[in-house]
Amino acid sequence: RKDFNDNWVVSPAEEMFFSDEVEPVQVTLPHDAQVAQKRDAACRTKSKTGYYNPGAYTYKKRFYAEDELRQQKLILKFEGVYMNAMVYVNGDFAGQRPYGYSQFTIDLTPYLFYEAENEIKVVAKTSEDSRWYTGIGIYRPVHLYQSQLLHIAVDGVKISTPEIDEDQATVVVRTAVINESAESKRFYVKTTLKDQHGEVVATDLSPVALMPGHEKTSQQRLVISNHQLWSPEQPTLYTCETKLFEAADIYSNPERLMIETDANNAGQRTDAQQKGYHDHAIDQASHHFGIRSITLDVRKGLRINGQVVKLRGACIHHDSGVLGAATFSKAEDRRVRLMKQAGFNALRSAHHPMSKALLDACDRYGMLVMDESFDMWCINKSAFDYALSFPEWWEKDIKAMIDKDYNHPSVILYSIGNEVPDTGLRFGGSWSRKQTEKIRELDPTRYTINSINSMVSTMDQLKKTRKETQKSAKEKAEQSGGQSDQDNQQGDINELMANLAENMSKMMGLDYVVKAVEEAYAAVDIAGYNYMDSRYLEDHRLYPNRVICGSETFPDHIDVNWQFVKRNPFIIGDFTWTGWDYLGEAAIGKTEFEQGDEPSSVYGQYPWYIAYCGDFDIIGNRRPASYYREIVWGLRSDPYIAVQRPENYGKKPIKTPWSWTDSIASWTWPDYERKPVVVEVYADADEVELLINNKRIGRKPVGEANRFRATFDTIYEKGELKAVAFRDGKRIGLTHLQTASDVSRLLVKADRQILKADGQDLCYLTVALTDDQGVVNRASDRKVTIDIDGPGVLQGFGSADPKSTEYFFDQERTTFDGYVLAVVRSNQEKGTIRVRFQADQCEPAIIELAAEPC
Repeated sequence: RKDFNDNWVVSPAEEMFFSDEVEPVQVTLPHDAQVAQKRDAACRTKSKTGYYNPGAYTYKKRFYAEDELRQQKLILKFEGVYMNAMVYVNGDFAGQRPYGYSQFTIDLTPYLFYEAENEIKVVAKTSEDSRWYTGIGIYRPVHLYQSQLLHIAVDGVKISTPEIDEDQATVVVRTAVINESAESKRFYVKTTLKDQHGEVVATDLSPVALMPGHEKTSQQRLVISNHQLWSPEQPTLYTCETKLFEAADIYSNPERLMIETDANNAGQRTDAQQKGYHDHAIDQASHHFGIRSITLDVRKGLRINGQVVKLRGACIHHDSGVLGAATFSKAEDRRVRLMKQAGFNALRSAHHPMSKALLDACDRYGMLVMDESFDMWCINKSAFDYALSFPEWWEKDIKAMIDKDYNHPSVILYSIGNEVPDTGLRFGGSWSRKQTEKIRELDPTRYTINSINSMVSTMDQLKKTRKETQKSAKEKAEQSGGQSDQDNQQGDINELMANLAENMSKMMGLDYVVKAVEEAYAAVDIAGYNYMDSRYLEDHRLYPNRVICGSETFPDHIDVNWQFVKRNPFIIGDFTWTGWDYLGEAAIGKTEFEQGDEPSSVYGQYPWYIAYCGDFDIIGNRRPASYYREIVWGLRSDPYIAVQRPENYGKKPIKTPWSWTDSIASWTWPDYERKPVVVEVYADADEVELLINNKRIGRKPVGEANRFRATFDTIYEKGELKAVAFRDGKRIGLTHLQTASDVSRLLVKADRQILKADGQDLCYLTVALTDDQGVVNRASDRKVTIDIDGPGVLQGFGSADPKSTEYFFDQERTTFDGYVLAVVRSNQEKGTIRVRFQADQCEPAIIELAAEPC
């Protein structure tokens, strides 16, 4: 397997006739062509895509095929192309993939010219095909597989651990081998298992005879003694190395066969290598895996290795903030690492299969995964979305997801859909069963879930009920000479937004709504409840054998929901919307303030472009909701302080169900000295006490009975703001905020100092405006410029400002609440990358990074 990511060019897709083709731009994959364009207030997809226009782009790459490749197999694997990918080789159509989130392969062999240049062309097209920002183009990596005609199938190695005892574990390895030669082949499949230190712990050799044009699967059962389990707390990974040998090669070296299949003879293997016995494998593959068991029932809930696990989950979209949709291994690693540190132990992809890089990171950090297949089945949510292709492609796309996921111990759940309207229809349950049975056929080792919002499933019936109710109320009002409540409320959009959660709870309790999704839930192992926490206990009474998971929940409900999860074994966890902020669905988490008679909307008008509802903002900083969640989970003993922006004091907030308060962790408000301000304190304690410059402001109860919150209405004055938490009269935690003086420094923190010179490595540089004591000043935002010298490029530069009109690839960006983020990407040259930041009234900050050969 070779990276196939460099030396591509991209341009807007040309039309067949009378086209003035734009000069192509050279790029290294992964690449998002959409985020590279300027946003457009007149964009037809509006807030859904963050005012980024859809479009069509053509990617091309040329490569030389030597004559010796004639007797080999060349397969191109795309991890993801958004969307409607059409692939051409030397002008001829070679394959397609409508779904933008599925990996797929293209067999290059029939189309190649040898001893000549070859051209790969990929066309990606988007229209109104999504409810969120997707990116456009080859946004995930591409790999070239080169092998002999007898070879291991791509994604052909499947590893499971069906039997785990205290002193040993059985590892089953199934290897699919394809013979594309013109003669029968006899060969051996050699499998070697290694622990995390690289020591061989088990090995096996199996003979296989294979006729021309056929595929066979070799199954091997290997036993590991004194094994270590993979778990969220200790994510131990093993390595499985699979090799193919010609039978004649094995027969000619019996000594090597004996030594290499004995995991205990390390010294003899060294002797054998000195005698010249080396591997002559005709193909090989390497995979990481973990030894773990998962069990599930309504009485004990979800168990990993026999231990009950409650899912502290987050839904996440696939974009990487300032990088757009381009999927880099280091970006996915950073996201998982930070979310694990914040207390999450589970992620749900929303609403599509995860990237391979994200799964690798979840394996490393012990993050459990609910991988989700689709956001729609046969009914469109957007005008030209995947529903147009689902009836023909769903089986191929489910198989692609499972092929990608199978060897990842982090994956424990497959979700077959998100709020799919079909689930409430007469034959919606049939679609649920077809997909679930397909998953069980391909991977019986995981559980299935359907993430349903029963209000969405019965929207047509609810509209009818609403009209009938309004008609009846109007008739009664006319008879009495008054005006109906529905007429009074119909134009109050703000009130409707504020009461959306309450309205949803009422509608989901209607009998026909509950009955409509019965079969869809019966088809899967776990019932995923999207915003249906009000149904948890009643549905358990109606369906006592139903295991429930809060597959999507409002962030402000975590304290109530978590009590349900803790106290009821049949509820296995909660997944908030959302763990990490994202592009598109602009402003669904906004908090606005009094606007008179001007109507509001759950979405924001231009220049809004960020959802603004994540526990983490788009540059990776934790927001107050994240610390609140950590406290609710019982993972943080210190209290947390968040201060509502004083410019909005006394104004009525207009919120959506995904909003948090308009607060930040800052005690620097230079224009509001001696003016009123609201301070929020979160704590898992009996009481909290608030002090300003060691003067007692007040003491209030917190903890579960008070939703873990206390609010203080006080007067702002410079200095130190401190909160102290008490339990049983004793101090158990403390936190404080300090007023910053004038900005004098740019504090730069790099997440690494050394990059691989492979064109794929990233360094995240977080820049904060601080005073001379290092206190971040979040009230004096200004422009920061960046200059890069050496073997690196600027991959993205931006802030968490949800309404910024600036561009991710400019050399200058304005901080938001004191912060800005730059991402530097290596190229393929070694050397020193020198990054220089500068801002008004600050000394320049210079940081040097080393780019080293792989």
